[in-house]
Amino acid sequence: MSSSPVSANRRRHVHTRAIRVDAYARDDGLWDLEAALIDTKSRDFPLATGIRNAGEPVHGMRVTLTIDTQLNVVDARARSDATPYPGYCETIAADYRKLIGLNLRQDFRRHVREKLGGTLGCSHLTELTNVLPTAAIQAFAGEVFKPSDTAAEDHHRAQEKPWQLDRCHALKSDGPAVARYYPRWYRPQHKTHKSN
Repeated sequence: MSSSPVSANRRRHVHTRAIRVDAYARDDGLWDLEAALIDTKSRDFPLATGIRNAGEPVHGMRVTLTIDTQLNVVDARARSDATPYPGYCETIAADYRKLIGLNLRQDFRRHVREKLGGTLGCSHLTELTNVLPTAAIQAFAGEVFKPSDTAAEDHHRAQEKPWQLDRCHALKSDGPAVARYYPRWYRPQHKTHKSN
């Protein structure tokens, strides 16, 4: 995959937003998801609070969730190391404990918006939480979600619709990928014929 789109126009780099999520399996059976967001400018950047030098983070935010293998949030921490308004932005971090008790697969993003959207939270920390459900699923693949070891498990799982179906366009129930890889769950779309 190309690192940047081909363009006939000359370009000047002005901004980088880097988002990274690291997942850690803990000795106690829980998991830590550490998500970080860093915004930097390629030139000195004037803020109301002063000049932020080129390459110095304008935003440096971190959210850490501790989850169980059912994707329940059992602990939550937030931290703002670089902010445009030091002394003000970071005061909301403790409110991100409101994420405790949520489940990453059960309307997580909607619940986060209700609890921490707009002036109830930091727009950057709240935005950062949006990547956590899919990051957790990827972390669990091959670790928590493993191929079954027994014929009985295979039979049981064959009776349940795979969780990933109908969660993206490639795995829609009436799509060719499902027809090929999950034929039992393939549901062709029926076309209706209009009569004149």
